[in-house]
Amino acid sequence: MKPFIDYYVWLNSDWAYLGAERFRTICDELDVQINLKPVDLPYVYSQTGGIVLEKRAKARQDYRIAELKRWTKKLGININFAPKYMCPNADLASCLVIVVDEAGEDAYALHEAILRAEWVEERDISSPDELQRILKEQGLDETHYLEQANNQNIVAKYKKYTQEAIERGVFGSPFYVYEDELFWGQDRLGMLRETIEASLRR
Repeated sequence: MKPFIDYYVWLNSDWAYLGAERFRTICDELDVQINLKPVDLPYVYSQTGGIVLEKRAKARQDYRIAELKRWTKKLGININFAPKYMCPNADLASCLVIVVDEAGEDAYALHEAILRAEWVEERDISSPDELQRILKEQGLDETHYLEQANNQNIVAKYKKYTQEAIERGVFGSPFYVYEDELFWGQDRLGMLRETIEASLRR
């Protein structure tokens, strides 16, 4: 059986954007399957003691910016630390990723495009019109997939992923789960790689 990683991600996650390309590279190089599982992080927070960004103390908000500045410089990735449309409702975008994944298309590339739209391109990822444009840019049938994203089975799967994340101990984004070992954050990707490599030598 091919090794896999369950990847729990919020489609408003700046840290997920910073790690997305490196994570895919690791999985490609080690031939590990990515199980892409978008989640409703505000709900996850409500069940795990987390606090949404705008309600955090100023010191925590300021430190987030400091860390983002360090990591974007280190990685050579530019983002807007406070984009015009910051952390809007990501439910529709999440369901789009799920339905595209179910169709066997490159949902990972779509999730990267949605993250980039918010954190680099100043686009509103809660807007159906904007999501249609992103789908078209990815070479996907924008009308079909946008309709399918509202299907109750897809919405139920999104809720299932969110509940599953909570039950497995996920409390932030991005979260990578490999052989039931949890890794939180793009700054743990090196450790994740080492763990996978060690397991493949067994």
